[in-house]
This record gives sequence, C-alpha cells and structure tokens, in this order.
Amino acid sequence: MSEATNLIFIFGAQYLYLAIIIIASIWFFTQPKPRQREILLITCICLPLALIIFEIAARIYYNPRPFVLGHFAPLVAHKADNGFPSHHMLLASLIPAIIFLFDRRASLSLLILALFVGFSRVYAGVHHVIDIAGSLFIAVSAVTLSYFFVKYLKSRKLRIFGRDSGR
Repeated sequence: MSEATNLIFIFGAQYLYLAIIIIASIWFFTQPKPRQREILLITCICLPLALIIFEIAARIYYNPRPFVLGHFAPLVAHKADNGFPSHHMLLASLIPAIIFLFDRRASLSLLILALFVGFSRVYAGVHHVIDIAGSLFIAVSAVTLSYFFVKYLKSRKLRIFGRDSGR
C-alpha cells in the first residue's frame, strides 16, 4: 500500500482511540447531571470488570502477534508478547458500549471509529482479528453486566442516584 495509506492506519492503530475519548467526553458533558451520575457509576463498575475479564482472557489464551508469526516488521512498534486481547480495542469499544445505554446514535458513530481502530491494529500487523473480536466481546459483556448490576441497585431504591432513582 502507499505511504499515505500506511499513515492513516498508523494513526488509527495508535491514536484514534484518543479521539474517541475526546468525543465521548464532550458528549458526556452535554448530558443532564442525573444521567452523568449514572454514566459514571456504570463506568466505575465496568472499567475494573473489563480489566479483570481482560486479564483472565489473556492468561487463558495466548496468541502470538502477527509480526512474530510472519517474521515481518509491524507498522507500529510493539513488544512480541501476547496479542490477545487488544488493549486499544478494549478501550475503544468500551466507550461506545457504555454510551449505547444512553444514546444509540452517538454510540454507533463511536463504534465505527472503534472498529477502525481494530481494523488498523490488524492492518499494522500487531493483532489478529480474534484479538479485536475478543476485546469487543469483553467490552460488551462488561457493560452488559454493569448495566444489570446498576439496574439491580436501582430496584433496591438505593440513594446513589439522588432523589430520582428512575432512568
């Protein structure tokens, strides 16, 4: 491929997740305060849960990186360690998964960017498709479990949501 194409995928593989964080932050600050509290609660439950699942998955399944197996130089520098699952893709997909609970249109836009992050990581030679799919699965699973846990907390009428505990 051309040098310009490589630069686009290098940006996608290394830096696009930062744009997702910035866009999601702007979206977050436009939300009403009660919704912000709920988003923060789900995020505070979801992030550690996703990292725990991530670590367990990485210990259960070892997948050498493509550049190690194929004996080539990747487009982005990386250690020759376990590629499963992808840290970049986990973060990039957790954000749209959380936002999906509140705004499907914004979530879809961010999911498209997240999928480009994943595709770029594969194109750059640092991940296999299964590494990307595994991270996406972990993100969706962690958000789903967090959502149902928060829903349970709300059903118990705990005062963590302020006066209005309904969504």
